[in-house]
Amino acid sequence: MSSLPLPPEVLRRARALLASGQRKILGISASPGAGKSTLAENLLRMLGAQAQIVPMDGFHLANSTLQRLGRSGRKGAPDTFDAAGYVNLLQRIKHQRPGETIYAPEYRRELEEGIAGAIAIEASTPLIITEGNYLLMDDGGWDAVQGALDEVWFLEVDTAVRHQRLLERHMRFGRSRQAALEWIHVTDEPNAQRIERTRHRADWVVREGESS
Repeated sequence: MSSLPLPPEVLRRARALLASGQRKILGISASPGAGKSTLAENLLRMLGAQAQIVPMDGFHLANSTLQRLGRSGRKGAPDTFDAAGYVNLLQRIKHQRPGETIYAPEYRRELEEGIAGAIAIEASTPLIITEGNYLLMDDGGWDAVQGALDEVWFLEVDTAVRHQRLLERHMRFGRSRQAALEWIHVTDEPNAQRIERTRHRADWVVREGESS
C-alpha cells in the first residue's frame, strides 16, 4: 500500500465519525505486514490536525520481561503485549477531559522496545486512529478492546504480498533472509491465522486495492 490519495469510501467513513463533533476512536486491525500503519498514515495525511495515530504496538512487553516469561521467541503473539494497559489507555482516551493531555507509549522498531510517554494526545483532537493486530480478538484480555472503539476496520491483503513485506521489514531491521523466513513461518503466520479468524467482527473490511 503506497501513499496515494484515499478512495471516497475510506474518507467518507472517517469523516462520518468526525461529523458527530465528539471524540471518536477508529480501530484498524489486520495481520502482520498487511499495511495497517500505512493506511493509518495515509488517512492522517488527508485529515491533518483532526486526527492522531496511537498504535497498539506501544504495548509490547519489554524484551527483558519476555525473556523472564520465556516468550522472546514468540514476540508479537497476543500474550506478549500488555492488553489490559492498552484497554485502559483507550478508555482514558474515550473519556478524556477538556484540557487534559494523555501520554501513550510508542514502539521503536530500531530499538525493538516501547518508549513510555512518547505520544501526547490532546483533548482537542476529535479522531484517534489506533491500529494493531488484535483489536478484534475476544479472548486473552483483548475482548474489551472493541467496546472502547467506535468503529473497527479490517484490512485485507494478498498473503504473498504480506509475506514479502514482512521479509523486507525483518531484513531491514537486521535479520538475515533465512532468519526472517523462519520468523515469518514460526511466529508471524500463526499469529496471522488467528487474526484472520477475527475478520467477521469488523464493521468494515478494507481490501488493499480499494485503499491505495
